[in-house]
Amino acid sequence: MILVSLAAGMLVLTRMSVDSPDRAMALGGHMFFGLTIGALLVVRLPTRIRTAKPSRATTGNGLLDRIGVATHWGFYLLIAAMALSGLATALGAGLFPIVFGNSDDALPGDLTVLPQRVAHDLFARLLLALIVLHFAAALFQQFVRKDGLLGRMWFGKRN
Repeated sequence: MILVSLAAGMLVLTRMSVDSPDRAMALGGHMFFGLTIGALLVVRLPTRIRTAKPSRATTGNGLLDRIGVATHWGFYLLIAAMALSGLATALGAGLFPIVFGNSDDALPGDLTVLPQRVAHDLFARLLLALIVLHFAAALFQQFVRKDGLLGRMWFGKRN
Protein backbone atom coordinates (compact mmCIF):
# COMPACT_ATOMS: atom_id res chain seq x y z
CA MET A 1 0.00 0.00 0.00
CA ILE A 2 2.86 2.36 0.77
CA LEU A 3 4.47 1.86 -2.63
CA VAL A 4 1.13 2.31 -4.41
CA SER A 5 0.41 5.47 -2.44
CA LEU A 6 3.88 6.87 -3.13
CA ALA A 7 3.50 6.11 -6.83
CA ALA A 8 0.04 7.68 -6.91
CA GLY A 9 1.30 10.83 -5.25
CA MET A 10 4.62 11.19 -7.05
CA LEU A 11 3.78 9.87 -10.49
CA VAL A 12 0.05 10.31 -10.99
CA LEU A 13 -1.23 13.25 -8.97
CA THR A 14 1.76 15.53 -9.57
CA ARG A 15 1.42 15.08 -13.33
CA MET A 16 -2.35 15.45 -13.44
CA SER A 17 -3.69 18.86 -14.43
CA VAL A 18 -5.62 20.69 -11.73
CA ASP A 19 -8.76 20.75 -13.88
CA SER A 20 -8.69 17.05 -14.81
CA PRO A 21 -12.05 15.39 -14.19
CA ASP A 22 -10.20 12.32 -12.84
CA ARG A 23 -8.24 14.27 -10.23
CA ALA A 24 -10.83 14.00 -7.45
CA MET A 25 -11.06 10.24 -7.91
CA ALA A 26 -7.26 9.81 -7.96
CA LEU A 27 -6.91 12.06 -4.92
CA GLY A 28 -9.65 10.12 -3.14
CA GLY A 29 -7.81 6.84 -3.72
CA HIS A 30 -4.55 8.36 -2.52
CA MET A 31 -6.24 9.77 0.59
CA PHE A 32 -8.02 6.48 1.34
CA PHE A 33 -4.73 4.57 1.10
CA GLY A 34 -2.98 7.16 3.28
CA LEU A 35 -5.66 7.02 5.96
CA THR A 36 -5.60 3.21 5.87
CA ILE A 37 -1.81 3.14 6.16
CA GLY A 38 -2.02 5.50 9.14
CA ALA A 39 -4.65 3.33 10.83
CA LEU A 40 -2.61 0.18 10.21
CA LEU A 41 0.43 1.88 11.72
CA VAL A 42 -1.55 2.62 14.88
CA VAL A 43 -2.23 -1.13 15.15
CA ARG A 44 1.18 -2.33 13.91
CA LEU A 45 3.49 -0.31 16.14
CA PRO A 46 2.13 -1.48 19.54
CA THR A 47 1.87 -5.02 18.18
CA ARG A 48 5.49 -4.92 17.04
CA ILE A 49 6.66 -3.58 20.39
CA ARG A 50 4.72 -6.13 22.47
CA THR A 51 5.18 -9.37 20.50
CA ALA A 52 8.12 -11.78 20.44
CA LYS A 53 10.65 -11.17 17.70
CA PRO A 54 13.41 -13.31 16.26
CA SER A 55 16.96 -12.35 17.16
CA ARG A 56 18.31 -9.45 15.14
CA ALA A 57 20.12 -10.25 11.94
CA THR A 58 23.68 -8.98 11.96
CA THR A 59 25.84 -7.67 9.18
CA GLY A 60 28.99 -8.43 11.12
CA ASN A 61 29.58 -4.68 11.48
CA GLY A 62 28.36 -2.78 14.55
CA LEU A 63 27.79 0.48 12.69
CA LEU A 64 25.77 -1.19 9.93
CA ASP A 65 23.74 -3.07 12.54
CA ARG A 66 22.87 0.22 14.27
CA ILE A 67 21.94 1.76 10.89
CA GLY A 68 19.63 -1.22 10.33
CA VAL A 69 17.83 -0.63 13.64
CA ALA A 70 17.60 3.12 12.93
CA THR A 71 16.21 2.36 9.47
CA HIS A 72 13.37 0.26 10.88
CA TRP A 73 12.42 2.97 13.39
CA GLY A 74 12.84 5.54 10.60
CA PHE A 75 10.15 3.71 8.64
CA TYR A 76 7.70 4.08 11.50
CA LEU A 77 8.58 7.73 11.97
CA LEU A 78 8.32 8.63 8.27
CA ILE A 79 5.11 6.67 7.73
CA ALA A 80 3.54 8.47 10.70
CA ALA A 81 4.82 11.81 9.37
CA MET A 82 3.38 11.02 5.93
CA ALA A 83 -0.03 10.11 7.35
CA LEU A 84 -0.17 13.16 9.62
CA SER A 85 1.07 15.65 7.01
CA GLY A 86 -1.35 14.19 4.46
CA LEU A 87 -4.20 14.53 6.92
CA ALA A 88 -3.12 18.10 7.71
CA THR A 89 -3.02 18.88 3.99
CA ALA A 90 -6.50 17.45 3.44
CA LEU A 91 -7.92 19.36 6.40
CA GLY A 92 -6.13 22.60 5.50
CA ALA A 93 -7.33 22.48 1.91
CA GLY A 94 -10.86 21.34 2.76
CA LEU A 95 -10.50 18.18 0.68
CA PHE A 96 -12.72 15.78 2.64
CA PRO A 97 -16.10 17.28 1.64
CA ILE A 98 -14.93 17.73 -1.95
CA VAL A 99 -13.43 14.27 -2.42
CA PHE A 100 -15.63 12.12 -0.18
CA GLY A 101 -18.72 14.24 0.49
CA ASN A 102 -19.98 14.88 -3.04
CA SER A 103 -19.51 18.60 -2.62
CA ASP A 104 -19.91 20.70 -5.74
CA ASP A 105 -16.86 22.77 -4.79
CA ALA A 106 -13.86 22.54 -7.09
CA LEU A 107 -10.60 21.07 -5.89
CA PRO A 108 -8.06 23.68 -4.85
CA GLY A 109 -5.59 24.48 -7.60
CA ASP A 110 -2.09 24.36 -6.21
CA LEU A 111 -1.72 22.56 -2.90
CA THR A 112 2.05 23.11 -2.84
CA VAL A 113 1.44 26.57 -1.34
CA LEU A 114 0.47 24.82 1.91
CA PRO A 115 3.42 24.18 4.27
CA GLN A 116 1.95 20.83 5.31
CA ARG A 117 1.86 19.76 1.64
CA VAL A 118 5.52 20.76 1.23
CA ALA A 119 6.34 18.67 4.33
CA HIS A 120 4.30 15.76 2.90
CA ASP A 121 6.41 15.87 -0.27
CA LEU A 122 9.66 15.96 1.73
CA PHE A 123 8.58 13.00 3.87
CA ALA A 124 7.62 11.08 0.71
CA ARG A 125 11.08 11.61 -0.78
CA LEU A 126 12.80 10.58 2.46
CA LEU A 127 10.58 7.50 2.74
CA LEU A 128 11.34 6.49 -0.84
CA ALA A 129 15.08 6.89 -0.18
CA LEU A 130 14.77 4.74 2.94
CA ILE A 131 12.89 2.07 1.00
CA VAL A 132 15.63 1.96 -1.64
CA LEU A 133 18.32 1.75 1.06
CA HIS A 134 16.42 -1.01 2.86
CA PHE A 135 15.90 -2.98 -0.35
CA ALA A 136 19.60 -2.69 -1.27
CA ALA A 137 20.65 -3.78 2.23
CA ALA A 138 18.35 -6.82 2.13
CA LEU A 139 19.74 -7.84 -1.26
CA PHE A 140 23.30 -7.36 0.03
CA GLN A 141 22.62 -9.60 3.01
CA GLN A 142 20.88 -12.23 0.92
CA PHE A 143 23.19 -12.44 -2.07
CA VAL A 144 26.59 -11.11 -0.92
CA ARG A 145 26.65 -12.23 2.71
CA LYS A 146 24.40 -15.22 1.87
CA ASP A 147 23.00 -15.26 5.37
CA GLY A 148 19.44 -16.32 4.47
CA LEU A 149 17.96 -13.00 5.62
CA LEU A 150 14.99 -13.14 3.25
CA GLY A 151 14.11 -16.61 4.53
CA ARG A 152 13.96 -15.22 8.08
CA MET A 153 11.19 -12.88 6.99
CA TRP A 154 8.86 -15.61 5.80
CA PHE A 155 5.89 -16.77 7.90
CA GLY A 156 6.71 -18.80 10.97
CA LYS A 157 10.49 -18.43 10.77
CA ARG A 158 12.21 -17.80 14.11
CA ASN A 159 15.93 -18.09 13.30
